[in-house]
Amino acid sequence: MDPYFSQLILGPQLSGFLKAYPELKVDLITRENLGDLISEGYDLGIRFGEPHPSTLVALRLLDTKVLTIASPGYLKKPGHPTDPQELVADRHLMIAFRNPETGRPFEWAFRKCRMEIKVETQSQLMLSDVATMHAVCLAGYGIAQVLELGVNAHLSIARLVALFPDWEEERFPLYAYYPSRQYLAPKTRAFLEFLSTTVHASHSRKTIL
Repeated sequence: MDPYFSQLILGPQLSGFLKAYPELKVDLITRENLGDLISEGYDLGIRFGEPHPSTLVALRLLDTKVLTIASPGYLKKPGHPTDPQELVADRHLMIAFRNPETGRPFEWAFRKCRMEIKVETQSQLMLSDVATMHAVCLAGYGIAQVLELGVNAHLSIARLVALFPDWEEERFPLYAYYPSRQYLAPKTRAFLEFLSTTVHASHSRKTIL
């Protein structure tokens, strides 16, 4: 399972599933890469991002917006950028996030209608952990791109500010993967139903990491 999803969304709700199915034992492994579910004997994998060609069944659970955010403390000094192109032009500090598949930073893309702008972060700091990225951003170091899933509470109390609300058309999906379309074990089906309920409830629930 994706570590960020496990920590932020699933962890606080997992006890409900365990109480509902006391006869089941759950072995939950968090890691950055999906791996080979079949050879490793896993029933289910949860991962952000579009699926690659595979024999696995990929079930889309959710689409979440990609937001560009900063703390009010950071914005006091350089000011509030009003256009994505100002990020480079005004030499804003951007926090890069490592793509676990390539080892390189994710590219920042901004979309509005048919327009698209891509920005290279050229950052002094690159991270591979979302919780650390949230903490660094909240501390006022710089600007980050994050998933809307998990930062609504920070935005609602103005601990973080979404910089480009007119450029928020980029979305990032969450998929569940499992080996067989022909036979889905009752235990796997039950957990999938629990995941679906949990991720949709997370849109309206205010969670702070």
